[in-house]
Amino acid sequence: MTPASAFADGVDDLDALFEQLADENNENWETVEGEIWQAWSRSGSDTFDLLLEKGRAALQAGDVNAAIWHFSSLVDHAPEFAEGWNGRATAYFQAGLFGPSINDIQVTLSLNPRHFGALSGLGMIMEQLGYPKDALAAYREVLAIHPHRPDIISAVERLEKEVGGLDL
Repeated sequence: MTPASAFADGVDDLDALFEQLADENNENWETVEGEIWQAWSRSGSDTFDLLLEKGRAALQAGDVNAAIWHFSSLVDHAPEFAEGWNGRATAYFQAGLFGPSINDIQVTLSLNPRHFGALSGLGMIMEQLGYPKDALAAYREVLAIHPHRPDIISAVERLEKEVGGLDL
């Protein structure tokens, strides 16, 4: 499989964005995060981008079944486009289908190992399934890539207290 970056324009630009995101003193991290999401959302195909948009719109509208359908169409036609898998993982999560969500997260991460969104989703699922150590490990991976998200920082602090702060 081709890495997800094959779909995103300007891999060098993406690397530079990740360097900026990793800077703990970067006060503009939300802008950088948005630019990364935009880069990840470009497949290079208008059709694939439309399927991604329709899947995301269905999620926003609360139509999980339509979202799953659009994202499934996307991954069927563009199996190397990580955002299709990530979108479907999110839809499965919202549908309470944690197993399929985890499977799609794994594919997302195999295509895009820096996907802090997929790692965050994995942490949330692990928490909901009652695996705080695994959730903590996922959230720590997020912070290694993206040290700014207040929700992830809070989750790490909370889970460190719960599991005794053990390194995994």
